[in-house]
Amino acid sequence: MKIAIDVTPLNDNRLLSHRVRGTGFYIQNLNKSLLEFFPENEYTFFSRGEKLDKDIELVHYPYFEPFFLTLPFSEKYKRVVTVHDLTPLVFPEHFPSGIKGKIKWQIQKSNLLKSNIVLTDSHSSKKDINKYAGIVAEKIDVAYLAAGGEFRKLEIGNWKLEIRDKYKLPKQFILYVGDVTWNKNLPRFIKAVSGIDVPLVLVGKTLTETNFDKFNSWNQDLLETQKLISENNKITALGFVTTDDLVRLYNSASVFVMPSLYEGFGLPILEAMQSGCPVITSREGSLPEVAGEAAHYVDAYNTKSIAEGINEVFENSKLQTKLSEKGLDQAKKFTWKNTAEKTIEVYKRVVNI
Repeated sequence: MKIAIDVTPLNDNRLLSHRVRGTGFYIQNLNKSLLEFFPENEYTFFSRGEKLDKDIELVHYPYFEPFFLTLPFSEKYKRVVTVHDLTPLVFPEHFPSGIKGKIKWQIQKSNLLKSNIVLTDSHSSKKDINKYAGIVAEKIDVAYLAAGGEFRKLEIGNWKLEIRDKYKLPKQFILYVGDVTWNKNLPRFIKAVSGIDVPLVLVGKTLTETNFDKFNSWNQDLLETQKLISENNKITALGFVTTDDLVRLYNSASVFVMPSLYEGFGLPILEAMQSGCPVITSREGSLPEVAGEAAHYVDAYNTKSIAEGINEVFENSKLQTKLSEKGLDQAKKFTWKNTAEKTIEVYKRVVNI
């Protein structure tokens, strides 16, 4: 097959955030896996505006935004689009789109409907795409993501002392990795942690940013989160860290917590599990699909439940070991080879339409 894959977010500085966040990770790992496991195909990696050969059999757009124009209006090739999630449409009161956003969503939805197949990360997101974009279920396929191979349980060594010294961290702490938007539930999470007086380390580029629109509704949780961090000396916000350091942080933490109100997938859960770190999460959105029976679950809407769940795992080394072992097994179910295989199945189906 002759396949063209849009890699614009990897090359366009205006889409830098996509390289830092999950979309860039997805595009890079998908491309790498397709080349590794299915080298018999001919792949063209292009950016928007570049002319494609006439003999291309299929174009894959591996990123989608509801309120930004990421899809072409017309397409002479067969089309596959990856939609990771539609969280802003599920909770419009927390992600107001404005008039321009509403118009762009209608355009995006119209262009999405022209796709032969829509790929997504979870069955939870599949239901949302069916409901909010009007794509029939038969045209939506689920291809689970996976953690990168660099996330692993480390052998005993000086790395633990080195990472603690580098970031001035306590011997025991809980860890959060991710963005700061309403669905991440950080203000409630931080209040829960503050109530039980447990050290918390937060990782994520947005956490330490100061140059953002403080009046934008989407950023209100970021404002509140930064205020709560400044008021608690047991909270350390690291901002962006390198992948090597992130692997060491997962291996050093007593527990990883992702108390989200909604997720389209929840990749940090697999990163933590693959690193042997016990996981606490919620049952909202796709998270049970990812964590399975290998996590300790809390009620994301209940501060007391979050606090009690954290305290229970943080103070119980036997439970930590049990969750760590279960997590390592759960993470093995998700591989980039599987993602590539499912993606190729979709490509073949579309080419043969």
